[in-house]
Amino acid sequence: MAITIRPTKAPQAPMTTKLQRIQARPDYVDEVYRALLDAISDGTLAPGARLTQEEIAEQMHISRSPVLQALRLLKKDGLVQDAPGRGVLVTPLTVASISNLYLIRGALDNLAARMAAEKRYRMDPRIIENGRRVSQGKNVKAMIDADVAFHHDIYAASGNPLIAESAQVYWVHLRRAMGTVLQSSAQRQSIWDEHEAIANAIADGDVIRAGELTDSHTTTARLYLTSRLDEYLGQHLEAR
Repeated sequence: MAITIRPTKAPQAPMTTKLQRIQARPDYVDEVYRALLDAISDGTLAPGARLTQEEIAEQMHISRSPVLQALRLLKKDGLVQDAPGRGVLVTPLTVASISNLYLIRGALDNLAARMAAEKRYRMDPRIIENGRRVSQGKNVKAMIDADVAFHHDIYAASGNPLIAESAQVYWVHLRRAMGTVLQSSAQRQSIWDEHEAIANAIADGDVIRAGELTDSHTTTARLYLTSRLDEYLGQHLEAR
């Protein structure tokens, strides 16, 4: 599949998204961070959207201090960047960066699947069942969470905690691309067919097949996701 990568410029539209209200507590920086992270991941806060402390604090009914700290954490993660003038903007997505992230994730997923297969790990069937169920709905965050839960269960089953720790760095950004394309994806069910096949190979102790299926899954996901993301970015550039 040929993928065309177009240079993108970050749109700087004013923030119009409604954010969830946060209940006041002495220390809730993590909750503000998580709320903003979820909004960025599922596309509620689109790439290029401008954010200001004042608007976020007003919508969440909290003071500016935890918002400032949460934005600093998001900036450290590379999810927001300084905007000309005031505030920050959600870091634009690029096809090249997401493709590179998937290549690294694929290597980690392959290692985890093979190590889990050596242990003949049997995944809780409710993980697959939940994934299939949410894939039929419209809750993008639930779809992303189900996908993350599947892969992190295999990371844990590998017995090597460094795999999950390493993968977490990449999943923060991969969630964003997933949120962008899952809102109108026709491949949600086939993703869980692939997941179930991987889980079965692991349970059977078939190390080679578990690795091959994982490689195929991540390659297919990478090509599909970058292709859809390229279309998404192209449409938004044309609309400007």
